[in-house]
Amino acid sequence: MVRVKGAFDTQLFLTKVGKGITKVLCPKKHTIFSQGDVAEAVFYIQTGKVKLTVVSKQGKEAVIAILEGGAFFGESCLAGQSLRTATATALEESDIMRVDKGVMLRVLHEEPTFAELFMTYLLAHTIRVEEDLVDQLFNSSEKRLARALLLLANFGKEGKPETAIAKINQETLAEMIGTTRSRVSHFMNKFRKLGFIEYNGELRVYSSLLNVVLHD
Repeated sequence: MVRVKGAFDTQLFLTKVGKGITKVLCPKKHTIFSQGDVAEAVFYIQTGKVKLTVVSKQGKEAVIAILEGGAFFGESCLAGQSLRTATATALEESDIMRVDKGVMLRVLHEEPTFAELFMTYLLAHTIRVEEDLVDQLFNSSEKRLARALLLLANFGKEGKPETAIAKINQETLAEMIGTTRSRVSHFMNKFRKLGFIEYNGELRVYSSLLNVVLHD
């Protein structure tokens, strides 16, 4: 447990190596854990991006989340999940903190400041999952792609959106929204011609793309 001037320092806890807390330097495409692995720790992204994927019994893969700095993942082990139900892969060079399950449970129990922060994150994550489900059920693949690009650029979050986003291939985008790579390519070309996005070495997303999401 880390304390500063008698108070629990959440940021220090999430960035400092200690007993049961290790830092993992992940190169691009590094597998942090795989579907079916024993679940015994929670992970926190300091910098970088992480992709969570699941593979069905039929071998079909789907991207269920793209996470960035400030996000937790692997937290389902705290609720008794013994095996990982998804695979976590670094989309780019990332600094990840690994917190043993026992340490995480103890700090959540003893430190209300950290417990409140973690609960706020879980609630926001739950809301995002519900929005993703509604998106998959009711929106066209064109709207789903537009929404995914806007989310990757942080539109709708606090602070200024990141117009330029990390390079992400069309196959991954297709897995995220549940369509084919050819459909993604078609819509990306359409968005570019309309001036909603720009890609030439890097992908730039503009707020005008919101027109696709909001249009009935």
